[in-house]
Amino acid sequence: MSTAPSAAALRWREAVMTFHDAADGQLEWVGGAPVPAPVRVVPYDDAWPAQFERVATAIRTALGGAALAVEHVGSTSVPGLHAKPVIDVDLTVGDPANEAAYVPALEAVGYMLRIREPGWHEHRALMRRDATDVPQVNLHVFGPGCPETERHQMFRDWLRAHPSDRDEYRDAKLAAASATGEQLVMNYNKHKEPTIRRLYARMFRAAGWLDGAEPCSSEPKEQA
Repeated sequence: MSTAPSAAALRWREAVMTFHDAADGQLEWVGGAPVPAPVRVVPYDDAWPAQFERVATAIRTALGGAALAVEHVGSTSVPGLHAKPVIDVDLTVGDPANEAAYVPALEAVGYMLRIREPGWHEHRALMRRDATDVPQVNLHVFGPGCPETERHQMFRDWLRAHPSDRDEYRDAKLAAASATGEQLVMNYNKHKEPTIRRLYARMFRAAGWLDGAEPCSSEPKEQA
């Protein structure tokens, strides 16, 4: 006999299904906002998993026990999926707001703090563009038990297991990349938002979390 989910489980599901936009997160660009640039989407590269492993090893070595989890997320983590050539990584630390506990160590291995979003799970983002053995790296820092890291991993695993949805997402990414010339990544994300919404709703329904309604709130935070 199945039992109804607990109140805590229902709150967790709601948190995972609730998206927040940059305004909600009070996004702060460290060192200035990026300038518009072409968004380049390329075919899947079989080298990406090994490149992630090198990135993850360097992060774990730099942080030691402060790195509670290091996950490959975003489109480069899905075999067969076109992506921007950017390795997206979710890093879990004890307290993202305590930048002194991890930022200096990451800066020492080539990362630069670029984003603070204290109102969005205390998210921090660091970027690395100077490595010769990997493409650009976007490192997203969250705390333990963050619904955003759960959503990223669910979406990654869903696309890995559902080739037709992966291909639907690929087509949306290619269309979004060609929609304009010089553009910010946020505009590229906005173009593919309807497809992302549809795929998330499909995934949540399959998990038994959603019955008819769409996921809550504003646009999803997406990666490459």
